[in-house]
Amino acid sequence: MSAVTIAQLWVPDSLDASDAADFLAAVEIGRQVHIATWGNADLAHTPEEMLQAFSDPYERYVVLLARHGSSIVGRAGIAMPLADSTDLAHITLDVLPGAQGHGIGRELLEAAEQYARGENRRVLMVETNHPAAALHQESGAAGSIAALSGTGSLPLSSREARFAQRADYELQSVQQFSACSLPLAPELVHRLRHEAQHGQHQPYLVHSWLDRCPENLLPDMARLELVLEHASADALAQQAFDASELIREGEAMAASRGRHTLVTAVELAASRHLVGFTTISVLGQRQDIVFQDDTLVLEEYWGDELGLLIKVVNMEQLALRFPLARKIYTWNSPESAYLLQVNAKLGFRPAGVTGQWRKNLDYLA
Repeated sequence: MSAVTIAQLWVPDSLDASDAADFLAAVEIGRQVHIATWGNADLAHTPEEMLQAFSDPYERYVVLLARHGSSIVGRAGIAMPLADSTDLAHITLDVLPGAQGHGIGRELLEAAEQYARGENRRVLMVETNHPAAALHQESGAAGSIAALSGTGSLPLSSREARFAQRADYELQSVQQFSACSLPLAPELVHRLRHEAQHGQHQPYLVHSWLDRCPENLLPDMARLELVLEHASADALAQQAFDASELIREGEAMAASRGRHTLVTAVELAASRHLVGFTTISVLGQRQDIVFQDDTLVLEEYWGDELGLLIKVVNMEQLALRFPLARKIYTWNSPESAYLLQVNAKLGFRPAGVTGQWRKNLDYLA
């Protein structure tokens, strides 16, 4: 393949603008790569979703395009947080299947790294995707690469893993990627609800809401969010107010983009405080594909089947409020044994894994 040129994507004011052709071509590259990787475009951004990414007040997003002749054959997305972790950049690479194997991914990655370095980003993260069928074919005598965090690993025979290693990235973590068809059968929901309630050793109350947390539950939700972020006990009291404000800001941003969030939380009846919650996200541009997001139960209440309870109830709410949903996706660390068991009971099946790779530019300066 002859020389490839790389340049930053121009972001149009609207999708029907006269200068939107390159933008739409970049969206199409992502769609084709997702189809080639996962067998469908469920996880690919729509044009509307990608356009919204450039207006996120908490994250700067830049896309570099690789052009061969008059054709765009690849793209690199660079996401740079603006509030926390301001030394970090997340890089995503997509190269058309027919253009792979010619060094385009390497050129895009080098250009993205150079851009991130110019923005004072010292820690780079790259994600690799590994569908279950490919993992089965690649497993064998070649060995594996163990993640630095957790228990996950990737096969050394993986082309994506070798690419990341050659670029001096270290495998930070591996997450299991799973999918579940919707809606759940009513008899399954009934059985799992009964199982969850039978496993409780003390009384609990369940609360569900769409998009906006009730005011009386907001302080408890703020504390749970801080626990999820591994805040210290001392920090919980100090930061609860700020976390409440962040929840409201997040709700407002989601509403501005047409996105919806289903939340089910569980309250210990004796204390009248929330001790766990789970969320499902529904995209603004489509309601057939949804995402299981955070789930947390405080450690002292493990063993009461609260994770199963809140997930089943949230799935019921999903069926009632978003009947068009046909598939839900989620990511879990391999060591989250209980949540993986709960997901399996609900009908989630492994679809593959994703690897998170890290490079510290300070070490290479």
